[in-house]
Amino acid sequence: MNGPSIDELYGGLTGYQHTAALKAGIELDLFTAIAEGADAVVALAARCGASERGVRSLCDYLTVHGLLTRDGERYALGATAAAFLDRRQPTYVGSAVSFIASPTIVEGFNRLTEAVRRGGSAVPDDGALAPEHPVWVEFARAMAPLAAMTSMLVANFLDANQGMPWRVLDVAAGHGMFGITLARENPRAEIVALDWANVLEVARENAVRAGVADRVRLLAGSAFDVDWGTGYDLVLLPNFLHHFDVAACERLLARAHAALAPGGRVLIVEFVPDDDRRGPQAAVSFGLVMLAGTPGGDAYTFHEYEGMLRRAGFAHAVVHDLVPTPQRVIVASR
Repeated sequence: MNGPSIDELYGGLTGYQHTAALKAGIELDLFTAIAEGADAVVALAARCGASERGVRSLCDYLTVHGLLTRDGERYALGATAAAFLDRRQPTYVGSAVSFIASPTIVEGFNRLTEAVRRGGSAVPDDGALAPEHPVWVEFARAMAPLAAMTSMLVANFLDANQGMPWRVLDVAAGHGMFGITLARENPRAEIVALDWANVLEVARENAVRAGVADRVRLLAGSAFDVDWGTGYDLVLLPNFLHHFDVAACERLLARAHAALAPGGRVLIVEFVPDDDRRGPQAAVSFGLVMLAGTPGGDAYTFHEYEGMLRRAGFAHAVVHDLVPTPQRVIVASR
């Protein structure tokens, strides 16, 4: 067992500063500027529209925390920043900060003590779960690049490129990337994307950009109320069930069961902790995100999902890691 560490404690107390520095770097487009050759303070200040003092302080902070490197007075991107924070790269995911560090999400953590006492979010009016909440438009725009990686892993897992004739329902589609990726990889896939009308506009834009808009139909409304239809080969539930308590999850899974054709499959993409909730770190930590931001949501274990699926009518479920992401996919057949 390790001994006490004041550095560990101090790191926890100041963690918000790391988020703020990363957010500032992304908003200033600092990482792309460095990648394009503006690698000294004077050039960076001019390129980013910032003060020299500010750029120096920010770059030095990002250097000691590993996102940048420094040789004399010149900065360069560390491996993580080069892969994910250079806007020119297809793996760029910097836009995610506008949702993950948005006022709506941060407010839940500002009230975390109260949320722990009451066992659910202390943000008034159910926070982000209110109907047509604008945060989900922000989510759809900000998180699409990050979801593109996960959705491609799901498509590979399903062998989408084998070209089976699929009817797919993407529930709480948001940016639409899970259904859109299946449609792009499988020219015989027809997608129905279900979400609030304001959010589906983002999915429509992404479908047009991907060249699959003719095979993506939009279905506006609440996943709890709108008619899902029937006869689907796949029902996708990506990053949705964690917002709700077990009873609500089971209602959604029962709707998925009813919507599937015989032999059809439901796919749940989530942060799924191990059954003892000792890991993986990202999945266990996500439980606190749900405590801070939802009335009854959670990061459910595979054992808990198995029980929900069984009570919803599914007979068997399996779980697979979506490496290198921290998420897992759970599959069950009707």
